[in-house]
Amino acid sequence: MSPNTVLHIHPIDNIAVALRDLPANDRVRIDGSDVQLQQAIPAKHKFCLNDIAVGEPLMMYGVRVGTATEAIPAGGLIAVENCVHAAEHYARRVPAQPWQAPEVQQWQGTTFMGYHREDGRVGTANHWLVVPLVFCENRNIRILQASLSDALGYATDRAFSVDVRELVDGYKKGATAEQLLQAEIIHSREQQRQARPFQHVDGIKFLTHEGGCGGTRQDAEALCELLAGYITHPNVAGATVLSLGCQHAQIELLQRAIDKRAPGFARPLYLLEQQKSRSERQFIEQAVKQTFLGLIDANACQRQPAPLSKLIVGLECGGSDGFSGISANPALGHASDLLAALGATTILSEFPELHGVEQELINRCVSDAVADQFAGLMRTYGERAQAVGSGFEMNPSPGNIKDGLITDAMKSAGAARKGGSSPVTDVLDYTEPATCPGLNLLCTPGNDVESTTALAASGANVIVFTTGLGTPTGNPVAPVLKVSTNTTLYQRMRDIIDIDAGPIIAGEATLASKGEEILEAIIQTASGVFTPAAVRLGQDDFIPWKRGVSL
Repeated sequence: MSPNTVLHIHPIDNIAVALRDLPANDRVRIDGSDVQLQQAIPAKHKFCLNDIAVGEPLMMYGVRVGTATEAIPAGGLIAVENCVHAAEHYARRVPAQPWQAPEVQQWQGTTFMGYHREDGRVGTANHWLVVPLVFCENRNIRILQASLSDALGYATDRAFSVDVRELVDGYKKGATAEQLLQAEIIHSREQQRQARPFQHVDGIKFLTHEGGCGGTRQDAEALCELLAGYITHPNVAGATVLSLGCQHAQIELLQRAIDKRAPGFARPLYLLEQQKSRSERQFIEQAVKQTFLGLIDANACQRQPAPLSKLIVGLECGGSDGFSGISANPALGHASDLLAALGATTILSEFPELHGVEQELINRCVSDAVADQFAGLMRTYGERAQAVGSGFEMNPSPGNIKDGLITDAMKSAGAARKGGSSPVTDVLDYTEPATCPGLNLLCTPGNDVESTTALAASGANVIVFTTGLGTPTGNPVAPVLKVSTNTTLYQRMRDIIDIDAGPIIAGEATLASKGEEILEAIIQTASGVFTPAAVRLGQDDFIPWKRGVSL
């Protein structure tokens, strides 16, 4: 039998992972013992290595990931019908053994080509930002987008066009529903783009949201902190901000957030208030003209060499599957360790997906104060979720469960591997900026877009996003690299995936080699040499988080 049939991850684990579909009654050999499968085990799913009694823990990655709710025989499938979420309690910090940093000699002295900012940070892109302080201005944002994007050459490139006229013509001619479904409406096209007058401006990013008024005053403050993170982001050259005037999220609140985050902020910033304008027409005209002048200033900034220590890399996963924790996530974890060893910064988010591995992360914190910050944020988050009738155990999605992630602790143990093994140097609350090199933990929900939105607000100038099921998520200001956990997904969704970690499952690559490949892709992306699929497709997803509502 192939050595890549099953995987037993940790010596104390009492469950293993099927790396391919396994038939019922098949015998698999694990650590010198044979286990006969009681039923068919689909790829990515787990089965018991020995008889499990009711109430006994299920162990994976060396931690508890569930409790059996009925007796499960050796070789039995782990499913929602026979287990529930369970995780170990966490306590005070017990300092981990000294970290053995990976060898990084080959990257010593390596640089990337970035945009140097007045505060010493370095951008991997050079964007202009157009953002509303309140949802009332979303329509005006869309008007500005329609006016500026095509004219200045920033329309999203696509390799195809959709011709709805084919359907209209068929409908007028009396075509049947079946004929309409068979109509050819997708046409390949050569990617033609208006010549850009501002060659050193990578994009104009137009954000919209549903906040700024209504809700609580805390919601408005959090929104202004988030927007300040984007306006002062190293990938942003300047910003145009539209305010109505009467909303909770006042210009003064945003300005204080900017001043706190970036004292002496010197990039162009235009703050326009509609209720002080003579008319909507004059308001839009002023916004367009000032943005154009800002773009002239932004275009003066050009890429220059920067050390890898200036990289701030967000670590994200979404659409996870049963292979996430054994291929793409630990490979990204190795890249994170390489970056930490090179003096760069990485940020691991999604606190609901760290539930069950808190003690390991607490032990890796560099001090008791950092550990206490993490434990306090985790407890507060869990209490807020419980207060609205939810809990961390409700985090796995139907897609997660279908593809082998049966409990939140099982999902979390695999998700945490994106953070590698390096010490945790800092713990950040939502919207707080990352200022400590090394691995940072950032309090965000597990929702993909809310989390990537927050990673950028905390300063991530590149985001690496692992996925087992496929997701087109991107970010307006930080380029997002996609890594598939399996080759089947990579081949099926090549239009949205950049790197395939599937060879790890097939035994054709190691975690270390794939981690090094990810690091090289990060460097190429940071230099503008490689354009990730999410950037090419214009996946500018942006969702602020309302605390306590989202997992």
